[in-house]
Amino acid sequence: MEAVTGLRSGSAAETAAWGRRLGQALRPGDFVALVGELGAGKTCLSRGVAEGAGVPLEDVSSPTFAIIQAYAGRLRLYHADLYRLTDADALYATGYFDLLAGADGAFLVEWAEQVPGAIPADALVIRLRADAEEDAVRWAVLEPRGARGAELARALAG
Repeated sequence: MEAVTGLRSGSAAETAAWGRRLGQALRPGDFVALVGELGAGKTCLSRGVAEGAGVPLEDVSSPTFAIIQAYAGRLRLYHADLYRLTDADALYATGYFDLLAGADGAFLVEWAEQVPGAIPADALVIRLRADAEEDAVRWAVLEPRGARGAELARALAG
């Protein structure tokens, strides 16, 4: 599947609904990378994904300082934030690659582009950006990699 451009959200509620739809489609071994500047909607989308995966919202917090949070829902969801990391050695020290190899849950990784090699071959990369003129509007470009990444992109695009 080619990149799907022009996915537009008119509100935080709509962005969270995207996340819920994606979270409902997740299976163990799935990988979703969220890419975008601060304020692009990564946190809102992440909370929706967690909710869609059956994680109670009160359990969801930003993993910026912990790097990786594990949540229990209808499946295990690993939520990582690589904003503070700059190389694979630092990421390796967190146990990230061991978790990825075990694949007993799905992965949702913010700032995945920060560390080369952090995104596996079969993944869905979502590039988010805020609209320059309308504060509440967010845009997403879906970049599926591999067969499962393409399935997840189709689930999100509706």
